[in-house]
Amino acid sequence: MRILVVEDEVKTADYLHQGLTESGYVVDRANNGVDGLHLVKQQRYELVILDINLPQKDGWQVLQDINRQHSARVLMLTARGRLDDKVRALDMGADDYLVKPFQFPELLARVRTLIRRRAPVAQAQVLQVADLQLDPRRHRAYRGERRIDLTTKEFTLLHVLMRHSGEVMTRAQIISLVWDMNFDCDTNVVEVSISRLRAKIDDASDLKLIHTLRGVGYVLEVRP
Repeated sequence: MRILVVEDEVKTADYLHQGLTESGYVVDRANNGVDGLHLVKQQRYELVILDINLPQKDGWQVLQDINRQHSARVLMLTARGRLDDKVRALDMGADDYLVKPFQFPELLARVRTLIRRRAPVAQAQVLQVADLQLDPRRHRAYRGERRIDLTTKEFTLLHVLMRHSGEVMTRAQIISLVWDMNFDCDTNVVEVSISRLRAKIDDASDLKLIHTLRGVGYVLEVRP
């Protein structure tokens, strides 16, 4: 398992490199956002551990580029502990968020969870509900003949809803399956993500597929 650490603090990067290597991972390092993105383009990583305050290109820009062009999971590791920073990172496609200072056993547990729960979408069949199709092998989605451009996180969310078509998915279930972490109760990232997905899936079609059950959750299904 190969991990990329994008961290400009030398002591923190050394600490992470030593701990992860001793835990059996192959670890590459970059001390700025430009080099980090270059490595992501050259090498397949199971996980990217990403700081926000980086030289040349900050963590927000790196996260955005990874989410648009690559499939690596991202663990944000930063001194920014404000709730709005955490929500922003998760909205942009991060899979987990850990605030410095941190205990290495906790970070290692999160790393193992993210890698273990990596969705095996490459082996999945094409899913279809009405005229909505999702092809995990090619990472593509269509509504009829219309190609739908989705971010990595939106694709994962749609994949979960379609795999459980007809089942009401609670907010907690969606959080667990899509983000692989425990959210703060006050975050609205699920609602925001559903809204964005619905705009891409349903707004241009007469047949609406994504439905909200107030106080319960969400369901993707064909309704009369």
